[in-house]
Amino acid sequence: MVRDGYIYAFSLLVVAAASVWFTGSWGWGVAPVVLAGFFLWFFRDPRRTIPAGAGLIVSPGDGLVTETVSIATPEGPRQRISIFLSVFNVHVNRAPIGGRVSRVQYQKGAFLNAMNPASAERNEQTAITVQGAGADAGIEVTFKQIAGLLARRIVCNCSEGQTVERGERVGLIKFGSRVDVLLPANAEIRVKVGERVKGGASVLAASPGERT
Repeated sequence: MVRDGYIYAFSLLVVAAASVWFTGSWGWGVAPVVLAGFFLWFFRDPRRTIPAGAGLIVSPGDGLVTETVSIATPEGPRQRISIFLSVFNVHVNRAPIGGRVSRVQYQKGAFLNAMNPASAERNEQTAITVQGAGADAGIEVTFKQIAGLLARRIVCNCSEGQTVERGERVGLIKFGSRVDVLLPANAEIRVKVGERVKGGASVLAASPGERT
């Protein structure tokens, strides 16, 4: 459970108790209690089995794969996998590979619907680049935490120079969002549009020649 869930739930339970106390009616406490239960469920943080093997790139979040496309970037050609996180998905984000965080860049922006392709560039977001090390040496992956129509806060718990493990928890996006993963142009994509993935557990791609 993410700590935020306890904070929201406790606050709503206090509201429920106060409502019942001042009105003398249990009916006024139902809505806050239901909302408290929702927040406890929303901020769940289940354990995941992280795939082992050299050069594997795992999903940084739970959700639906909405796009796999080749794009041009200032650093050269890349492949991009977009994952839509609905309000029903786990919203904890995880590192796609193990290595050193070489860049963390926050960008203010709009709050377009995360299903809109324009949200990849225009929405508020944090881009995190990881230089692979150990079993993931030679790979560079950037993943973006992108705010959506409902998501109004991005939490990034890693900083430049920090070392992360594949599948390690690195942040959170609240209430519906999108995660984009920028991969090397020659990476072998292992998911397709319409597939549902789990953060830290689902393999999105692999370096050429690598096998699970």
